[in-house]
Amino acid sequence: MALQPLWDFARMQEPLFRSPFFPALFSFAAYTAFCLPFVALDFFGTRVPAFRKYKLQPQSSPTLRMMALCVAQSLYHHVVCIFPVTTAHWYWRRVSLPRAAPELPSLLLSVIVALLLFDFLYFLWHLLHHRVPWLYKTFHKVHHKHTSTFALTTQYSSTWELLWLGLFTAIIPMMLKFHPLTEMTFFVANIWLSVEDHSGYDLPWSTHRLVPFGLYGGAPHHDLHHQKFKFNYAPYFTHWDWLFGTL
Repeated sequence: MALQPLWDFARMQEPLFRSPFFPALFSFAAYTAFCLPFVALDFFGTRVPAFRKYKLQPQSSPTLRMMALCVAQSLYHHVVCIFPVTTAHWYWRRVSLPRAAPELPSLLLSVIVALLLFDFLYFLWHLLHHRVPWLYKTFHKVHHKHTSTFALTTQYSSTWELLWLGLFTAIIPMMLKFHPLTEMTFFVANIWLSVEDHSGYDLPWSTHRLVPFGLYGGAPHHDLHHQKFKFNYAPYFTHWDWLFGTL
């Protein structure tokens, strides 16, 4: 199997996977790693016109203070919110590492299905929190502080919103009974796509350019949501917005 050597290596790190600290550290490390290239683009974009042309809102650039506040809030959420929840989840659902790796086609199909399910659940949650004024003002308005998004705004949200997104992310692999490697791949893909959505850049290799027929919106789709507020509620794909007339 194509993934067996990778999985055998991962199983050698079993003590790490079995640590209650691993889920929160893994989440924060992946999020930070995916944000850093876009932070570099924001830093050099004001100095290098070749980078600037890919920015969706070239008139706006995040300041160091704006970035620092986003990092501080993300750290706070990971320590105060994500770590206790993931630790409780770890105790409730102990890590089990089977010997065999999943087949590559099965893993890829499972991740796509999981992303489609996450997209649907978040679309409904997001639409509700925009259509009900109390929900928007109380919980979701925090995330809309920045109408010109940059990568570090991905997790700039209320604790309420972060917990719901975490619930969607955790419950889907459980419902579908994912192999641990498939589950981790879904987590990584979800974090990357979320960061890319908020990056503020439409790069030649952006994910939405790899998916035909405009089925995947990517950063241009979500950046418009932060500008207009009343459209493009789905985080990734475009079919639900098309069906509900909010595209």
